[in-house]
Amino acid sequence: MDETINKRINARRLSIISFSLLSSWKLSYPFQGQILHSLMKQCCLNSEAFLLSGIIAQISGLLLCGFFVKSINQAKQWLIVSFVFCITVSGMFFFPATNLWLPVIIGLGFISGVFVAAWGFFCQIHTPKKNRMKTAADVLIYSNILMILINVVTIYINLRVGLATGILMLLLGLPFAIVLPTKAKDTEVKVNLNQDNPINIMKPLVFLCLLIVVITINSGLMYQVIIPSYNSLEWLTSWYWALPYITALYVMRNLPQNTKRTYILYIALAMIAFAFMTFMSNNRSIFNYLLVNTLMMGACGIFDLFWWSILGELLDFHDNPAKVFGIGLSANLLGVLLGLHIGKVMTSTEIQSLNPLMLSMAVVIISFLILPPLHKSLSSLMEDHAFLKSFFERPVSVQEETKNQYKKFNGLSERESQVASLLLQRKTYKMIAEELFISDNTVKYYVKNIYSKYHVQSRAELIESILGNKNQ
Repeated sequence: MDETINKRINARRLSIISFSLLSSWKLSYPFQGQILHSLMKQCCLNSEAFLLSGIIAQISGLLLCGFFVKSINQAKQWLIVSFVFCITVSGMFFFPATNLWLPVIIGLGFISGVFVAAWGFFCQIHTPKKNRMKTAADVLIYSNILMILINVVTIYINLRVGLATGILMLLLGLPFAIVLPTKAKDTEVKVNLNQDNPINIMKPLVFLCLLIVVITINSGLMYQVIIPSYNSLEWLTSWYWALPYITALYVMRNLPQNTKRTYILYIALAMIAFAFMTFMSNNRSIFNYLLVNTLMMGACGIFDLFWWSILGELLDFHDNPAKVFGIGLSANLLGVLLGLHIGKVMTSTEIQSLNPLMLSMAVVIISFLILPPLHKSLSSLMEDHAFLKSFFERPVSVQEETKNQYKKFNGLSERESQVASLLLQRKTYKMIAEELFISDNTVKYYVKNIYSKYHVQSRAELIESILGNKNQ
């Protein structure tokens, strides 16, 4: 048992390291990266075409990956191909600019999108369900720490040294991708796959993607409107920019298990609103930057961890993790792309200066409206998730009564116990679905799990088994 656990931990670490090393390169190159900005400036090229093309290519890679990566072995092959391609092609930027640069950026963006989506397979099989929030936090934290390192080297030493540092990250990551195991070491994962009545995750995924797009519009505005306003503070922005993001991730990762994280999402929305209000004061001092950036990036860290961890949980409800990861994270980039375009319109025309604030307020209000139905939709699938726990909302007396009621169902989760209790009351699947606010297919899935755990084939056998155990 200890050996199995150690193998799982080692595989999880391998997947985190390989992802973080390529992701740090991605954040420095094709995705609004400091190296790409510096290259465009040095070569007097139009950075907008390169940046937008890179983002659109990443969205395409994320969305299309699931159509040609359909197994863990194929996912590993594409991870290795991604590293090799990025290492080989990145060397082109050491030489003078050519017409090939734009298609190269598009290729790098596409392959990095494929990499991220394909990595969903490894997140699923190598990270236990209860630890996926920590894995999400780890990859985001390490990726951004390494990105800061690359940015600082690029700005304070030399662009070529920054390029070399980015390529070094890829060279270091390739061996970890090569040795990634493609088999789970235990049977804890894939419990929801290949069922006769699979759970439909379309509704919660649509709600989640809608929230992601809306929230990340503010991220696009930040790239287009806020960050350029503090160009005179490059000595500070080069390293402090991502620190609040990393800090927020670290704090959220290590909060006690019983912390009410749902409320923190609303606090993050308030942080975004206050960040834009502070920015609109037109004060570009160091203190103003620290306040605006801390609020904005801290909120981004909270929301990124929220939807990365939710997507990690949803992996178990679909037979192709690359599709789930790809769809969810492409929504992230789509929101950024919309924000960039809106920000460009605002900065290129004579529009009243309050428009960014008004837009951010609209984003916050819409997000407030989306969160409750999203919470309800997701809770029917994963009520034990740290951001979705609603058990605390019930009085203590009711909690104790519920716990005592479910003690008779040995080996069942809380949701399975709820379904079992209603089965004993001879309620139909439709009645159970309506009472628990879940779909008919979800009820069928839980019933199948219950029958399997009690080694029975029908409701009558289940009743006999439970009553028989009770009378013994």
